[in-house]
Amino acid sequence: MLNESNNQCQTFLIELLKATSKKHNLYSLLSQNIDKINEDLALKLRQWSLEQFKHRPSTAIPLAKVIYEFSKTIQESEYGNPFINLEIAIAGYEISLQVYTREDFPNYWYDIQQALLDAYQQRQHVLSVTITQLKYEAHQSLVHVNTIFERLPQQLKQAELQLEDLRTELIELKEKAVKFVKTDEIKSIILEFQEIKEKQNSLQEINLQTYNSLNEFNTAIFYDIQNLNLGRNNSHNNFSFKEIQSHLKTTDIFKKSAVQCAYADWSDVRLKLLKDEIQELGVEPIQIFDFGHKKNAADIQLSIDAMELVVIRPFIQVFVIVSGDGGFASLAKKLHEYGKTVIGCGYEGKINRFFQSICDYFIILPSLKENIEDLQINHSNDFAKHTDDDIFLKTKLTLQKLHKENKIGKDGISISQVHIFLKAEIPDFDEKRSKEENGRKLSTFLKKSLEGTRMCISNNNNKLMLKTDLATNTIELAKNN
Repeated sequence: MLNESNNQCQTFLIELLKATSKKHNLYSLLSQNIDKINEDLALKLRQWSLEQFKHRPSTAIPLAKVIYEFSKTIQESEYGNPFINLEIAIAGYEISLQVYTREDFPNYWYDIQQALLDAYQQRQHVLSVTITQLKYEAHQSLVHVNTIFERLPQQLKQAELQLEDLRTELIELKEKAVKFVKTDEIKSIILEFQEIKEKQNSLQEINLQTYNSLNEFNTAIFYDIQNLNLGRNNSHNNFSFKEIQSHLKTTDIFKKSAVQCAYADWSDVRLKLLKDEIQELGVEPIQIFDFGHKKNAADIQLSIDAMELVVIRPFIQVFVIVSGDGGFASLAKKLHEYGKTVIGCGYEGKINRFFQSICDYFIILPSLKENIEDLQINHSNDFAKHTDDDIFLKTKLTLQKLHKENKIGKDGISISQVHIFLKAEIPDFDEKRSKEENGRKLSTFLKKSLEGTRMCISNNNNKLMLKTDLATNTIELAKNN
């Protein structure tokens, strides 16, 4: 079925190019085959044209010209979806530039570049209008949902009052009917009341189970694969979905993920290695066509999907954006406006500070594998060489919890108290520390764990303090001396 579909798409493409070359019947052909004008046609145009240029170089120039003319026509066509027509036109312009280079055909090259620029601007306008419309619809839907939730307690209260009135009425009827009603009839009324009460309890239990279930699956995770994989210049995959999720589970607010989406050009052969993890973890791969090195199609699609979830699944309270891209700062602020919690997640050294500051939580993943050897050389004398990355991360998160709970006073906490706290929070802490050599101290390990945080070890290595408090105490000590 797949091969048959590809053949039909290719046949239709060739018919369109022939009609363009002969300059007749093109609009008629488009109007009669609107269902075939889709994203597959843009992809087939790229693949088929490149094969023709490679295997039939003598026809490359006239074929490129026909593709250019067809692209101008499809861009202006009133048939089909305007956005899809734009994608097909952009594909044609980019393919034509493979032949009409600036050096050999400067005039044609300039005309095609101008047409391509117009198409990009038109696409950006369409996307902006779409996002504006989605925001409006999302706001309207949210207002409607809020109205329903506001009325729900009142309706439940009314139902409880009605049930109480019914109970009172039944009791009164029972007392009045003792003299006039037969015993069997009284029992029937009592049984009917009990059935109503059981149904009410069953309904309340179902509602409670439903609420608990929705509250348990409280998270949506969005992976920006191109940002994680450092773009097309990186020839290896240096990350793992399982590793990222293991770090997310260390946060208290993350429970279970209701939605997981990964945005990438999945035709990239480098991403085939992720197939098993995607299937095992239930991550949905979202296809983003590679329109060029500087395009932000993945960012836009991710933002649209996130805002759509705000409306259609209001029980999702936590949004995880696995990317260090600063462009997601606006999305994080908008999610905050809807009362959502945002967790950022990115690789060390690849994180936009503005995006990091806006997130409620930010998980800094260990450096990429390609940098591990350099890291070990630069810190060969450091305690980290003898300590696994996992214990560093657990220690950092545990100490950040200490800071968050305001347990670090102005004068700090002694290292011995910190040691007791870490042993209580991290069961295998002493086991990891047993790898110490040459008398390395706990303070040395803590200094490494606290890098990039607001905490530090005092100058005499005997207290854990906030950096601001340490600076203040140092200045006061200098004044007194």
